[in-house]
Amino acid sequence: MVGWLDVISHPLWMVTTLILWRVVRSQRRGSWDPCACPVQLKGKTAIVTGANTGIGKFIAMDFARRGARVILACRSVSRGTAAAKEIQAKTGNHDVHVRQVDLSSMDSVREFVEKIVREERGLHILINNAGVSGLPQQLTKDGFDVCFATNHLGPFLLTNQLLDLMKASAPARIVTLSSVYHKKGEVNFSHFHGKNITHNLDRVYNHTKLHNIICTNEFARRLQGTGVTANSVHPGVVMTGMMRHYSFKMRCIFSLIGQFFFKSAEEGAVSAIYCAVSEEAEGISGKYFDHDCSLALPAPLARDKALALKDFEICERLTSKL
Repeated sequence: MVGWLDVISHPLWMVTTLILWRVVRSQRRGSWDPCACPVQLKGKTAIVTGANTGIGKFIAMDFARRGARVILACRSVSRGTAAAKEIQAKTGNHDVHVRQVDLSSMDSVREFVEKIVREERGLHILINNAGVSGLPQQLTKDGFDVCFATNHLGPFLLTNQLLDLMKASAPARIVTLSSVYHKKGEVNFSHFHGKNITHNLDRVYNHTKLHNIICTNEFARRLQGTGVTANSVHPGVVMTGMMRHYSFKMRCIFSLIGQFFFKSAEEGAVSAIYCAVSEEAEGISGKYFDHDCSLALPAPLARDKALALKDFEICERLTSKL
């Protein structure tokens, strides 16, 4: 009788597995190639949140290669500085800078914006990339659920307060990284304060990603005619540090499966780069892009204009300085 060890140690099994791995990996790449896009960003300024690692770092790397002035908005200055040095070394662009911001703190976001408005002459691209998942239930000093503050309320305030600078710099683009899992999300405004919420795996993350799309669409509506566009994007299921707050068992399973089916951080950056720089995406606003850079239809709640207005107004009120 042939045992499992005999099967998995057989050369044919290993060769077949390798072929499957290569085939699946080749299918993860979309048709749009950032390296083939000739758009240059010399004279342009871009901000990328969470740019010290993962998807954000590769987005910043692409912008630096195109000649942009790139600002890495990071919670950790030391990790941000290490990423900036790496980007400078690989691209030859030394106009890459680190600015500290903790998106879970509204005061930190305001301080960041004040510095940007004071120091920068323009802002042409804003990438809301930073996000967390799997955090234990806790409230920030502002009284917000930490995941909602980091993934939605902080980026909302950041975007809202940078609008005047972006309008003055138009044409400009806002790109917010959401997720296909927003379709599993719910809208309950008590979630913002950590109430009636279940912290189970990525359920809270799904809720925040739905709010991302809803408010991005409302930003787009309010920005009509200004030359500033706002879109949300699903980067794909990506192997990043997002799972660091999950259990060791979950991280192992995710990593094992991910070797075959999930995108690398570099591959996951492509759809956001497409929305931020491509000629094809110029003038498009209030849309949701899939991981292959194609337009997709988000969940029905994400397309509810009345809900978008209510969500926006609540977020604006919660993040306003009393």
